[in-house]
Amino acid sequence: MPEYVNWLRHASPYINAHRDCTFVVMLPGDGVEHPNFGNIVHDLVLLHSLGVRLILVHGSRPQIEARLHARGLEPRYHEGLRISDAATLECVIDAVGSLRLAIEARLSMDMASSPMQGSRLRIVSGNLVTAKPIGVLDGVDYQHTGEVRRIDRKGINRLLDERAIVLLSPIGYSPTGEIFNLACEDVATRAAIDLAADKLLLFGAEPGLLDAQGKLVREISPQQVPAHLERLGPANYQGELLDAAAQACKGGVARSHIVSYAENGALLSELFTRAGSGTLVAQEQFERVREANIEDVGGLIDLISPLEEQGILVRRSREVLEREIEHFSVVEREGMIIACAALYPIADSDAGELACLAVNPEYRHGGRGDELLERIEERARAGGLNTLFVLTTRTAHWFRERGFAPSGVERLPAARASLYNFQRNSKIFEKSLA
Repeated sequence: MPEYVNWLRHASPYINAHRDCTFVVMLPGDGVEHPNFGNIVHDLVLLHSLGVRLILVHGSRPQIEARLHARGLEPRYHEGLRISDAATLECVIDAVGSLRLAIEARLSMDMASSPMQGSRLRIVSGNLVTAKPIGVLDGVDYQHTGEVRRIDRKGINRLLDERAIVLLSPIGYSPTGEIFNLACEDVATRAAIDLAADKLLLFGAEPGLLDAQGKLVREISPQQVPAHLERLGPANYQGELLDAAAQACKGGVARSHIVSYAENGALLSELFTRAGSGTLVAQEQFERVREANIEDVGGLIDLISPLEEQGILVRRSREVLEREIEHFSVVEREGMIIACAALYPIADSDAGELACLAVNPEYRHGGRGDELLERIEERARAGGLNTLFVLTTRTAHWFRERGFAPSGVERLPAARASLYNFQRNSKIFEKSLA
């Protein structure tokens, strides 16, 4: 079967879920200049064709810097914000106007053999953002640098209802006719909040939020953001994106995503696959540990069958799983069972056996095994058990690192020792729960 057929089948739930949803997409000026920009445009057109209501917010920082340099002007910043005097504002207007036209032109393409052939898009921009001056902070006058005062919510929704893509630039206008230079992150965040968007999608150079070891952080809650901001320090663009995502979530946006503008297809992977490609910032619990029920049997079979075929786990038929389902705890992620473990109390003893601990290979580095072990230990203690045994052929070191001590058949309660499979020769470990 062709790979794209399998991908399309797995993507179909997301296609249905995203239809008629409102997405605010923020692309910084660096992303517009990147060679992958053309692919991002194609992906946005695809989202629009699938029924997504799109607001695209673009940045312009490198383009402004280039114009300042060409005129021999020195950029001035304070607390990470540009100070926009009259000469700088001219460069801002020039850069933003040119970028807006270039983006509208790219979204208007209808070339034969192009992914955009027949798309017939309507892109609308205009005075949809009302701004106000930042004023003087710490004795520094920001002059023509402003912040968002109001988003024209009714006007934008009317355009979206008419199937237009709305393009917002980092420029705002005051009721007195002044022009202000805005941060594109501020525009995108305020637009997402004021429009009650379903998602805020933020493009950056990195795949998403990277931890101290350089590994991608797949999911995070707004409450966890301050610790990462402190680690990243000031003047860090990852931190700016992370803060914007958290502010949007606190403002009522269900989910914010940080993805890479340099990776071809990153946006689609983030939106249409379970694993995603970037960092998700969300208030709601998108993954939970719970006790299993009869509806989980199919998911458990999908999870443990490959490990049974490799001889890592003892084979269990569907009938056995249905009969013993109350012994299992699972980790569920968006309707998919990605990890499981079972607790079997041992007859005529105060001991139990931890069995069938399994984690989907795509999710083996997120501490889910530890979560399940903790859940099983809680269940064992609640059931009056004082000792937990585990029999394993391949993961001895993992259990030893978590407080299990080597044991033997002679230590097993009689009811379990009589069932020990000497041909399988599993190593036995035990842990006191007292």
